[in-house]
Amino acid sequence: MPSQYYTAASLDGFLATEDDCIDWLFPLGSLAQSSYPDFIAEVGALAMGSSTYEWMVRNAEAVLKETGAAWPYSQPTWVFSSRPLPLIEGADVRFVSGDVRPVFAQMQAAAGGRNLWIVGGGDLAGQFHDAGLLDEIIVQIGSATLGAGKPLFPRRVLSPVLQLQSVRQMGAGMAELRYAVRKAAPDVL
Repeated sequence: MPSQYYTAASLDGFLATEDDCIDWLFPLGSLAQSSYPDFIAEVGALAMGSSTYEWMVRNAEAVLKETGAAWPYSQPTWVFSSRPLPLIEGADVRFVSGDVRPVFAQMQAAAGGRNLWIVGGGDLAGQFHDAGLLDEIIVQIGSATLGAGKPLFPRRVLSPVLQLQSVRQMGAGMAELRYAVRKAAPDVL
């Protein structure tokens, strides 16, 4: 049951604009033509940052139109936030704050042997990485540049390096890169 940061980013490395807009992404391809249907079928639990969750709340009508539900996930979702947020009706959401490690254990228990999706944003995925709990980064790079915005992964990862597993073209506007997160060997006394 790997933990996977599955996301999309602009060619210059941003998830969203400074004001959390991801409208740049939609003209570049469709979910049906991506790896998303196969990916989500293997997911047992999700972790999401407050900005990502708030985008879902603000765009519930668009999400409903695209997916058929204002909350398109049947899996339990842990939303990391330091402030109160509204609950989307019908969503299995648990609001949490603080260290990702105890939440990771809860997610594993709830996932029933299925994968864990670190939805984002980038800083939340970075926190899982910092704790040694991130196994894979799957990023769909779009053929658009934003110039500034919310970074894909605001961490310096130099050693051990990420290991490229695959590259896949998705239509004319996207390329998917899969990286294994190589973990440092434990110190032996």
